[in-house]
Amino acid sequence: MCPRHPDREAYVKCQRCGRPTCPECQRPAAVGIQCVDCVKESARAHPTARTIFGGQVTDGRPLVTYTIIGICLVVYLLQKVDPSITSRFAFVPALGWTEPWRFITAAFLHSPYTYFHVLINMFALWSLGQYLEPLLGRARFAALYLISGIGGQVSVALLAGSPTVDKLNAGIDGGWLTPVVGASGAIFGLFGALLLLNRHLGRSSSGLYLVLAINAAFGFLYPGISWQAHLGGFITGIVCAAAIVFFRSRGVRHLVWAALGGVFALLVVITVAKYLSLPEAVRMIDSSNFS
Repeated sequence: MCPRHPDREAYVKCQRCGRPTCPECQRPAAVGIQCVDCVKESARAHPTARTIFGGQVTDGRPLVTYTIIGICLVVYLLQKVDPSITSRFAFVPALGWTEPWRFITAAFLHSPYTYFHVLINMFALWSLGQYLEPLLGRARFAALYLISGIGGQVSVALLAGSPTVDKLNAGIDGGWLTPVVGASGAIFGLFGALLLLNRHLGRSSSGLYLVLAINAAFGFLYPGISWQAHLGGFITGIVCAAAIVFFRSRGVRHLVWAALGGVFALLVVITVAKYLSLPEAVRMIDSSNFS
């Protein structure tokens, strides 16, 4: 009979302790099965390996980075086939209140009119991801990317002015109606995180400053690039990295997810406050009457 369930017959024994084990208490092992108690004891004796910032150690392959790159490239090809995808999922401040999913989807879209946009972003993501993902762990890296991407769109909405119907009709605050696409907001978040993490580790980031300055200059000098998304993503990435560093210790490691959730919640509060400060006619625009 199973020691943990005396009313149940056990037809096999645990490979470690040799006690009878019913089906409910069995856990698959490399050879045979182990009981629940032995599995728990093994977990206590051999805790999961962690990176210096509390993430789960991986085999070194940046799978999240490759996955994001794959998604962006597939979506780019779909945009070339069906141009309506861009208009349906790009971030437009005027549509952010009625279609909030655009805050996320825009980070996986790129301009369908040039290969330069998607290729330069994917190269930057590949370069940063190979370093950051093994350093943070896959889950933390994915959260950093997504939250930074959202932060970029929030910045676009905040810096798009305070439009009214009269202003929009007069061509003022045109940024409120301008579509924004691209992973650059999230990538600038990775830049910001890398600067802070390297500083914490005592590693030099001197080579990164020039790359960052060139990318930032593109946002101001090259038409059609959203420097607002770059700025918002950069700041958000630094804040997320600060939370990861602060809660890296073993005793409070689990609180990093609450902190990252707090960063996301703060972005939501800031966004809601922005939209509620605008006239309802401007806030409640939807894609059916958007032009």
